[in-house]
Amino acid sequence: MSKTILVGGYGPGISTAVAEKFGAEGFQVALVARNADKLAAGVKALEAKKIKAAAFPADLADADAAAALVPKIRQALGPITVIEWTAYTNNAGDLLAADTATVQRELSIATTSLLAVVRAALPDMKGQKDAALLVINGGLGYFDEKVDTMAVQWGSMGLAVANSAKHKLVGLLSQKLKPDGVYVGEAMVLGTVKGTAWDQGQANVDPKTVAGKLWDLYRARGEVTAQIG
Repeated sequence: MSKTILVGGYGPGISTAVAEKFGAEGFQVALVARNADKLAAGVKALEAKKIKAAAFPADLADADAAAALVPKIRQALGPITVIEWTAYTNNAGDLLAADTATVQRELSIATTSLLAVVRAALPDMKGQKDAALLVINGGLGYFDEKVDTMAVQWGSMGLAVANSAKHKLVGLLSQKLKPDGVYVGEAMVLGTVKGTAWDQGQANVDPKTVAGKLWDLYRARGEVTAQIG
């Protein structure tokens, strides 16, 4: 039976590398993001590499819309084996100035929508011995005074809170889903990823390295959080 990976938050950098890596390993790829044109280009690039892919435009800040993707993906590509979540936003830079809706959007993408997708896909995943939830996270989520200082200075306070919540969610879901045979793992990226909006010419993390590590986590199915960078 063909295996399908849902790539949540598709764009340049890590998610592109993940789609290519898992596709090269035999997965069909469901690309999810808001920008339909970007998704169409991603599908075309993957198909050029002989990887079966399909685009599913959606706003991943909307938990109901995110969950509604699962039956659409199932119909187009079959049961979901792996959920990969790279989606994030960085618009609530100053938590004291950002409006409530912006803060809620930041947290929803990191936790509520991710959880909604997991719930919707669990009937598929529980029936597969190699099912997994794989999450990309950032070091701003760590509880550390220096990290907090950087988050404030960089205008990434909302992202730091969202990353912290996502990190806790990964740990909780790892424990909750372990008896069902669903592996949950997280790649915690501590540097700047090449080819992304964060790259100002001094990025030190190759997205293919992150994708490779995520594949290693998936295959080993042991370690929950791995640091990169």
